[in-house]
Amino acid sequence: MDLVFRDAEVVDGTGGASYRADVAIDGGRIAAIVKEGAAAGCQRPTARRVVDAEGLVLSPGFIDMHAHSDLALLRDPDHSAKAAQGVTLEVLGQDGLSYAPVDDRTLAEVRRAITGWNGSGDDIDFDWRTVGEYLDRLDRGIAVNAAYLIPQGTVRMYAVGWDDRPATESELDHMRRLVAEGMEQGAVGMSSGLTYTPGMYAKDAELTELCRVVAGYGGYYCPHHRSYGAGALEAYEEMVRLTRDAGCALHLAHATMNFGVNEGRAPELLALLDEALDAGSDISLDTYPYTPGCTTLVAVLPSWASEGGPEAVLARLRDDGTAERIRHHLEVIGSDGCHGVPVDWDTIEISGVSEGTLTDWVGRRVDGWATARRLLLEDRLGTTILQHVGHEENVRTIMRHRVHTGGSDGILQGLKPHPRAYGTFPQYLGRYVRELGVLTLEDCVAHLTSRPAARLGLTDRGLVREGHRADLVLFDPATVGAGATYASPRTLPTGIPHVLVDGVFVMEDGGRTSALAGRSVRRAR
Repeated sequence: MDLVFRDAEVVDGTGGASYRADVAIDGGRIAAIVKEGAAAGCQRPTARRVVDAEGLVLSPGFIDMHAHSDLALLRDPDHSAKAAQGVTLEVLGQDGLSYAPVDDRTLAEVRRAITGWNGSGDDIDFDWRTVGEYLDRLDRGIAVNAAYLIPQGTVRMYAVGWDDRPATESELDHMRRLVAEGMEQGAVGMSSGLTYTPGMYAKDAELTELCRVVAGYGGYYCPHHRSYGAGALEAYEEMVRLTRDAGCALHLAHATMNFGVNEGRAPELLALLDEALDAGSDISLDTYPYTPGCTTLVAVLPSWASEGGPEAVLARLRDDGTAERIRHHLEVIGSDGCHGVPVDWDTIEISGVSEGTLTDWVGRRVDGWATARRLLLEDRLGTTILQHVGHEENVRTIMRHRVHTGGSDGILQGLKPHPRAYGTFPQYLGRYVRELGVLTLEDCVAHLTSRPAARLGLTDRGLVREGHRADLVLFDPATVGAGATYASPRTLPTGIPHVLVDGVFVMEDGGRTSALAGRSVRRAR
């Protein structure tokens, strides 16, 4: 044997009661589990290395169902932001915008469009164009494992462009082919960002056709749907209906109920989902255990202002008459980019900028349209923001649901990112399990491990079980917690000494090793 964890308290991911056991690892897989009090004659396993796990919990590695590490995994081999949390698998390609499949034009456009999420990419060798080539790039070695969703907005950018119009039949055929090729090359499903351009220009009929392709490969659809504010419940219902018509599994991204109009309305969302589940729909969701959201400043603009792509946006912002029209939509009508709710500038905090001369703005609230317009122009749309619009009661209610999983939605870009990027998983275990008792430890671990593994179709991850891959976390239930705060968002968590990816220590004695044990995790063919 390579390794034995001796006398661990095993929380195995099933949701069942924990038990004390020795767990042996060999060849990257769990080779033996010998429970305390095993029958006489059952020898305790031995190995080249034995780790005393007395007082610690051994669980499956955590699966981040909503990650924005598409470039971070390539530029930052350390990637302690996730490894130190016990994350052993991230799902990339979120919110309909990422870097494959692309051609040269699309790559340049998508890099520009999501600079606020991932940086400009000037430090990255974009030596891929297809989904398969991107996954091959990950296979050269990354800190943790990664799966990929085909980004519908990028696909539309590739086949249609930035126009707000229905796709032609030939353009729809092109998008179907791009989605099919991505699924064949290993993607686990498709994402959308239906408050982000150009993906938001797709009508339901177009999305349904693409979801039918995804369903044919056994994948799932992961939409950032059309509203998390005014009309949120209608937007959720739209996604349930669309995927039911397409025969496609549905995973609801960062399934929150935000803004003042939705305070206390989480039970209405869950009732809608329960009705669909009871009728046979295949639905899951993810959330992060915080109230503020995080996006780019340009994302709150009305969609008509973003038609044509980033340069067209900047041209409209420079024109005083058009800029006044944008302001009116934001402050009076409520833009679709701000979820149909008139913007409250006091809720918007600058978390990152791309232009170095603007760093003094980080941590400050936007004090009105004049400031927002100036930042958008001077930062060339690269500004990221926190939106303080959530409700704690809704957060707690949704995380209890039977199909809930954990997703950080962690944007690692910016001087002052949302603390969820560094703290989501220990925040669940420390605050919501130990301190508040919202979830039991066993139930919470199931939310973070076996449930997401099942959604991804992974039959050998997500459980502490003999024969499964040794993606494992050893943590102290008495001290585990998020170190990240809004004031110090890059502080690493406490109480997680060891993390293994495929049987290799990526965290050891509380520090990051040099191991790049992660690889792409592809949809089973």
